[in-house]
Amino acid sequence: MMKKALAISTLAIASLSSASYAQEAVSLDDLLSQLEQGNISQTKQNKAREAEFKAKVSQQQAMLNDMSEQRDQALELSVELEQAFAANEIDLANNADALDKRLGELKELFGVLQQVSGDTRSKFQTSVISAQIPGRGVFLDEFAQSMGSTSKLASIEEIERLWFELQREMTQSGKVVKFDREVVKANGDRSNETVTRVGGFNLISDGKYLEYIDETGTVAELIRQPSGRYLATTTDLFNSENGGTAAFALDPTGGSILSLLVQAPDLKERVDQGGPVGYIILAIGLVGLLIALERLISLVIIGSKVDRQLKSSVATDDNPLGRVMQVKDKNPGLDIETLELKLSESILREVPKLSKRLTLIKIISVVAPLIGLLGTVTGMINTFQAITLFGTGDPKLMAGGISQALVTTVLGLVVAIPMVFIFAYLNGRSRNIVNVLQQESTGIIAERSESQEKAGQGA
Repeated sequence: MMKKALAISTLAIASLSSASYAQEAVSLDDLLSQLEQGNISQTKQNKAREAEFKAKVSQQQAMLNDMSEQRDQALELSVELEQAFAANEIDLANNADALDKRLGELKELFGVLQQVSGDTRSKFQTSVISAQIPGRGVFLDEFAQSMGSTSKLASIEEIERLWFELQREMTQSGKVVKFDREVVKANGDRSNETVTRVGGFNLISDGKYLEYIDETGTVAELIRQPSGRYLATTTDLFNSENGGTAAFALDPTGGSILSLLVQAPDLKERVDQGGPVGYIILAIGLVGLLIALERLISLVIIGSKVDRQLKSSVATDDNPLGRVMQVKDKNPGLDIETLELKLSESILREVPKLSKRLTLIKIISVVAPLIGLLGTVTGMINTFQAITLFGTGDPKLMAGGISQALVTTVLGLVVAIPMVFIFAYLNGRSRNIVNVLQQESTGIIAERSESQEKAGQGA
């Protein structure tokens, strides 16, 4: 494309030149004369350029000779450098062998220092002391790398620095220290807090456990805290005075036991593991508890009224005993057999009022473990389905079904056992009141019988 454009441009220029000459020329002879003069002028320019080029040939030849000489010198220097490099390699190998022989057993010092530095660095990564004394790992990293990459002996200052870091770690492990630093809260907020460090084991602040994150160099509050009985000890330690003693839940593993305690589910999570069956059992237990509470209050009130009635000779209709005694007052002329039947009838009317809804409590005590057994069976079915689909390679896949199976059984027993005792207690109170009614009924019959006998003897 560029060649075509160039040709077109040249043709256009030539046409313009011809047009120019044609405009100036008067006739064809004039035009021919002009073209001849142009050729003569162009020939003169070409000859001048050719002469100039020939004049510079000698100069260019001199430049070529100069560059050839420089090339030859560079080749000679390259050969000399290669020979020097080979000789230096031989000298370096000989010197290295000589150095190894002279170092002897001192070479083992490099490995020991490197190993100790690496182990100490790993210890500092998980040590809560680094939260108070940051930057300790930089020297150890550099020292370990220098001992592993060179054959240079460690200086006395470097060895003493390593000794100092080890001794400082041991010394600080036996102290309980308070210091101020930035703490990342569980909700992501940052604030300056007073942190208490318990040796090299735990960090606490504001009654909560903290953790040290070496990757970011931050101290963060545990997203999930252990149970309340452990948190209570953190408050006691935080508020204790210097030199005093306080009970504290110490994690000697540096966080391993604490992480297990944090992962342990609380009561709500245990209940949630029971699933719908567990909620049904708890709902039934709550209903039973409310019924038991209502029955207990009613029986206590009725019992107190019966006790007052026992101390009074005037029968009232606000208690079962008073209503039974009123049968005698309303039927003063009945014979003994008829009075006995009426008293028995009155007692039978009072018994359902005293024992109502107690049967429901007994049913709940029986049904709750059965529903728990239903949850157990359902959980085991889910477990075997997971085994069928995914195999036994991952125990977590079976954990949900097993948790439901165990938790529902526990919930069923937790509801059933108290319900049995509650039923027995309430049923006993109800029977005691019924026994009082029966005893008083027998006394009324005996009293009526004596009065009739006396009346017969008097007649």
